[in-house]
Amino acid sequence: MSKTRSIPEGHLLQLWITDKEWCSREDYEKKVVPRVRRYLKDKDPFRFIRCLVIMYGLPLKVVSPEMNAEERGEVEKIEKRRENLNRDLKDIKDGEEERSKKVKREIESIKKRISVLKKSDQGASLDSEIALVLEKNYSLSRWVPNRYFLGYRGKRIENVPRNVLMVSRLDGPSDKIIRKIIDDSIAAEKSGLKGTAYFDARWPAPSNKKVSGGALYDKSIHLAANRVKKSNVMPVVIDDRKELFKPGECPEAGLYSGWYSYARYVDAFTWQPGSVGFHIASAECKTLKRGKSQVWCKMMLEKGIAATLGPVGEPYVQAFPVPEMFFGLLIQGKLTLAECYALSNPFLSWKMVLIGDPLYSPFKNSRPKLKKDAAGSSPSP
Repeated sequence: MSKTRSIPEGHLLQLWITDKEWCSREDYEKKVVPRVRRYLKDKDPFRFIRCLVIMYGLPLKVVSPEMNAEERGEVEKIEKRRENLNRDLKDIKDGEEERSKKVKREIESIKKRISVLKKSDQGASLDSEIALVLEKNYSLSRWVPNRYFLGYRGKRIENVPRNVLMVSRLDGPSDKIIRKIIDDSIAAEKSGLKGTAYFDARWPAPSNKKVSGGALYDKSIHLAANRVKKSNVMPVVIDDRKELFKPGECPEAGLYSGWYSYARYVDAFTWQPGSVGFHIASAECKTLKRGKSQVWCKMMLEKGIAATLGPVGEPYVQAFPVPEMFFGLLIQGKLTLAECYALSNPFLSWKMVLIGDPLYSPFKNSRPKLKKDAAGSSPSP
């Protein structure tokens, strides 16, 4: 990678954290943050170094901080209270709706308090966390907004961190696969990515009515397909059936986005060298090494994709990069993979991981002549 992309040898920082695919928050704070900050201090980050590349051998996930003795004691106490309330709920008779509502509210309140005490929403991918390595004093609870995200343009967003680095990862089930990622990306960049773009929605394209959640991302898959189709970079297949693409149904896949098959890759694709795609489902990057795992990121890399992304845990659908933004930027051929991801990814200090050569730009040397849309302007994110 360093020779192929002319990366100076001095830009390599060696870290050792653990041989597992996860590390503790304490290890991250002690073994990663100080060393990376010291290294970047003399490198003028944001001018000479704008992207960090995590290499094979580093963990995928920073787990939630452990509870202290006081927190463990409180959890034990309120869990007993919850058990009593659940027994009370079973004994409530018909006609005692108000009492039932009161008990249910307290049970829900206890559930939320336990989540806070156990810090269950403070885990993140190493990649998403290290993007903020130069930022101090941000909340670990859930996520923080990504200042580069195009969807925030023109909006007033609170708690936006200022010191944000782009991050990508060269990782996979084996070092052989990583070499293939690099070689295929370089080759496809020179000749232009070939193949067919496959987009797997679950429902027909919706009207212009406002949608949210899964419906919003389903609509975005349709919009991504339309943008690629208008660009003429490759043929497009859009599937709006409830069922997913079936095994063997997607030959010569160059681009892909779809949903939802949890931790069960569907062998529908033969991936073109340099192919880029991602599947929207929970925890599809929770491992890249476990041999029997069928999560999508691991399996797509084993089958030959060059760039993909996914979460290390439950991210909620709104945490995924927006397909129409990601692919809309990628097909223009002006930005790198890492830049397309940074501009389409809503959150940091959260679950997402980008795997691929950060400098890869598959349409760099074959930029499309974009068709005019109905409004007379070229489609853009």
